[in-house]
Amino acid sequence: MKNSILLISLVILSSCSSIKVFSDYDQSIDFSNYQTFAYFKPEIDKVDISDLDKRRILKSLDDEMNSKGLSKSETPDLLIGFTTKAKEQIYVNTGNNFGWGWGFNPWFWGPGGYNSVSTRTEGTLYVNIIDAVTKQLVWQGKGRGGINEFMKNRDERIALFVHEIVENYPPAIE
Repeated sequence: MKNSILLISLVILSSCSSIKVFSDYDQSIDFSNYQTFAYFKPEIDKVDISDLDKRRILKSLDDEMNSKGLSKSETPDLLIGFTTKAKEQIYVNTGNNFGWGWGFNPWFWGPGGYNSVSTRTEGTLYVNIIDAVTKQLVWQGKGRGGINEFMKNRDERIALFVHEIVENYPPAIE
């Protein structure tokens, strides 16, 4: 019984935290040549989010890049930038109440119905990795999922976003 409750809780939590990720890269690049990185400040400065969230993203990127064997440098091989987008999703739910009584139809009698409207903000985070010498984009990752300014676990949620996005960097050689 305890295990089933735990399993159900995990399924519910994981369904709430789904992040859709996508990445693309220049297939002519040998990513093993890249050992160091720095942040592309001009791109990051344009991002319209709070400085606290920017720092959360940068810290998460530091952790992820370090775990991949890259280190920060004043003379980097790669420049890393990011951009964000937010889009409000509107959901309209309609249904019918079967039976007789007061309803929401023009005749006020007969089967009734209901409508409910809810909104959710869907955020997209793009991570751009640029060759420092050529200034060309060599890899881009995108993560899309629900996040809002009222979340209590923003550090963990942003870290999860970043982890899921850069999990595919460097791309697997086929």
